Amino acid sequence: MWQSDAFPSVATTITMKNAITIPMFSWIPGDMDQYLHYIGGPAGALALTGVAAASAYYLVSRPTPEKPLVPLDDQSHLVPGPELVRTSKFYKEAKEGKFVRHLFSDTKTLYDSFRRGAKESNNGPCLGWRDGHTKPYQWLHYNEALLRAKNFGSGLVALGLEANPHTFVGIYSQNCPEWVLTEQGAYCYSMVIVPLYDTLGPDACSYIIKQANINIVVCEDDSKCNLLLDRPPKCLTRLITMKEVRPATNQRAKNRGIEILKFEEVERLGAAQDNKEVPPKASDVCTICYTSGTTGNPKGVMLSHENVVAAVASVILQLGDHKITSSDVMISFLPLAHMLERCCEIGIYTVGGSVGFFSGDVKRLSDDMKALKPTVTPAVPRLLNRIFDKVQSDISNSFIKRTLYNMAMSSKENEIRRGIIRRNSLWDKLVFRKVQEGMGGRLRLMIVGSAPLAANVLTFTRCALGCLVVEGYGQTECVAPVTLTVQGDYIPEHVGPPVACCSVKLVDVPEMEYFAVANQGEVCVKGTNVFQGYFMEPDKTKETLGKDGWLHTGDIGMWLPNGTLKIVDRKKHIFKLSQGEYIVPEKIENIYIRSQYVQQVFVHGESLKSCIVAVIVPDVEVIKQWATENHIAGTLSVLCAHPEVKRLIMDDMILWGKEAGLKSFEQVKDIYLHPDPFSVQNGLLTPTMKSKRPQLKKYFKPQIEDMYAKLI
Repeated sequence: MWQSDAFPSVATTITMKNAITIPMFSWIPGDMDQYLHYIGGPAGALALTGVAAASAYYLVSRPTPEKPLVPLDDQSHLVPGPELVRTSKFYKEAKEGKFVRHLFSDTKTLYDSFRRGAKESNNGPCLGWRDGHTKPYQWLHYNEALLRAKNFGSGLVALGLEANPHTFVGIYSQNCPEWVLTEQGAYCYSMVIVPLYDTLGPDACSYIIKQANINIVVCEDDSKCNLLLDRPPKCLTRLITMKEVRPATNQRAKNRGIEILKFEEVERLGAAQDNKEVPPKASDVCTICYTSGTTGNPKGVMLSHENVVAAVASVILQLGDHKITSSDVMISFLPLAHMLERCCEIGIYTVGGSVGFFSGDVKRLSDDMKALKPTVTPAVPRLLNRIFDKVQSDISNSFIKRTLYNMAMSSKENEIRRGIIRRNSLWDKLVFRKVQEGMGGRLRLMIVGSAPLAANVLTFTRCALGCLVVEGYGQTECVAPVTLTVQGDYIPEHVGPPVACCSVKLVDVPEMEYFAVANQGEVCVKGTNVFQGYFMEPDKTKETLGKDGWLHTGDIGMWLPNGTLKIVDRKKHIFKLSQGEYIVPEKIENIYIRSQYVQQVFVHGESLKSCIVAVIVPDVEVIKQWATENHIAGTLSVLCAHPEVKRLIMDDMILWGKEAGLKSFEQVKDIYLHPDPFSVQNGLLTPTMKSKRPQLKKYFKPQIEDMYAKLI
């Protein structure tokens, strides 16, 4: 057996799994020396040794495909009957009309969940934060978090709040440990948490505080205090601040009859009084989560402890082999005011895992992830789109980079199709290492929600991160999850089968030509995750929640042959033109937005008109580049008024419409170009970046009337 003198430690045998010992190069003849010159002498032989060793290493360490937990061609159970109801295959009793309520008999409320986590983790690290971008994470352990939460809740009682589920506590803050301490402190005394959005603005915040009769709001800092002090309802008597506020703010509050207290002061008061805990029941409301509607004031979605516990339990069930454990670390950066983030965190606390909070600046999120090294993260399409765009930009100007990237994607896609999920392949080290390290380097699970994710971005994310990426669909009215993709299903552009806490059916929407018998229709949900109703709005509750318990989501879905759900349309915002044709503006907008010249689009029509028009916000960079190439000078405002620019954009939109199969009456007959984007700040978008159609209509009323006048 040949062995290089230069590498005397190279082993002559490799021991493999199951105690099989294979001699290296047993195929090499004894008189190998005479052949060495054919392969470059000893160096060539050493190269062959390396290749053989690498091959043997691959045989030992090659990844094992994961087995899907349900047949991928039949992922949900079709209940016999005319309604064509589908249920989860992850819960045997689902076919009998029963739903998951909890996973553990001692964990039926969010109060119970946190205490279970303390036991499971053996008082492990619970809430993490860091004081600066260069500082490491510090940790509050479970027992200390429980004690501080109890003291804070006791302090609220000492301040005069009643310990019952009719007492509402507001919270207005970015994600941080105090957010969770406030929430758990409220649950110690059966109180209800009412989060305020960071971008709602003073009007909506004032409306929520007044409607829910909130006496105390826990505020993050000086700026949020002042936003609430702009229009404080009479019921608001105290603000509890996590950070220092200016003396001027204290005086401003005092002038309005509002007392400002420090968070620590309330903790000390509660510790001194040591009020006896009043744990909630599963049926009690735990939170009122206000949704930013596209019309009118926000609606308060009432969710019970059972609603949330059931939703979290069903997701843990559906994650199968990848379910969260006490060794998991999650990064918290999506707003806790929304239920996607809340559910993910509650899941982590239930199993005794750790949650580290980002430092408050999304632009430096990667720095936080590198410091925290999370294993689990929720995500939204906007974040993943940015990562995808950055990678595409990096490889666009290099043939070698582009070639390596394409080879890496091809190889990783093939592995994903075979059920292999890993981040230790050659391609991970060569091509995707930077992406993985940018998210901490340890991610094993990502849960994507809030909006549809493009197929190419989802596939890229799965390949580049080398972790399980599941995509879900849901609504605040269902806590968050209704469906979730399963381990082993690599096909994008659907949102998986129903989770175990609910059943799903599709109902006819004849005016849009969607029919349940054709596996298309409005998505309706029934189960233990369906909300208790809209706070103080029985009429709106009846519009959404039928007497039979089915929640009408307003989304149009389609069952795929394998029992998974695909969201294809939206029922709301339909209007009829004067000739009787129905128009679905969002469908048309989703087609026109594909034009490279269009950044934002608002399609409008009226029942007394025979055609539709649109307001377009052009893509600044694309339009300016085209204008330069065509020797047209001017600012964006000037370009928006230029007839050639308008013709260019409209012609391209019409082409996209034809390609997508839009009928003649679905194509716009005129457009108005507007230089300023729709935004939350100017009141034309909701905080979740959806168009506020009534506000857009009002804002652009003169331009809309002008377009219709010219079309007569």
